[in-house]
Amino acid sequence: MNEITRRGLIFGAATAGAYGLLVGVERVCLSAFADDDEAEGDASRVKIVKFADDGARLGVYTLPKVRKSKSEWKKQLTPLQYDVTRRAATEFAFSGALYDQHAPGLYRCVDCGNALFDSEAKFDSGTGWPSFWEAIAAENVREKKDFSMGALRTEVKCALCDAHLGHVFTDGPEPTGLRYCMNSAALLFVSRKS
Repeated sequence: MNEITRRGLIFGAATAGAYGLLVGVERVCLSAFADDDEAEGDASRVKIVKFADDGARLGVYTLPKVRKSKSEWKKQLTPLQYDVTRRAATEFAFSGALYDQHAPGLYRCVDCGNALFDSEAKFDSGTGWPSFWEAIAAENVREKKDFSMGALRTEVKCALCDAHLGHVFTDGPEPTGLRYCMNSAALLFVSRKS
């Protein structure tokens, strides 16, 4: 009789623990994907470097972060752009419009227009995503530790609106050795007229 009670206790504790884990995961998912109308993000101000479409540096500006509600972002963005930039999804390799783009120009944030990368720093990484060896200005992007997918990675976000752009890795070319692996859906390409 004691054996059955001990097994029942162990099984009951394991079941309760699993149930608690599932409820916690459900709460996280519901809050992450809820379609409420509250503005997202931090209301603080940030310093960014502004660039003209021809790549000319215009100076350092202190601006309020771009904040919009989820419904406002959904009106502005395509479903793929919204999933990538606001929900940190990743487009399929070789499916984006910009991975094979070789024209001179700027890559801006599709959400807010912040200048992120210059075509002069773009290289073919063979991964199927637009890759750059440096950001146009360190102030214009921010990096965040990302523990999703079961591995430690470094997420890259737009400093002005917190849009998810992709990840940065340390297997890129010289001179930096970095590979900013970005989603085409997060970028707006502005051609530089010669």
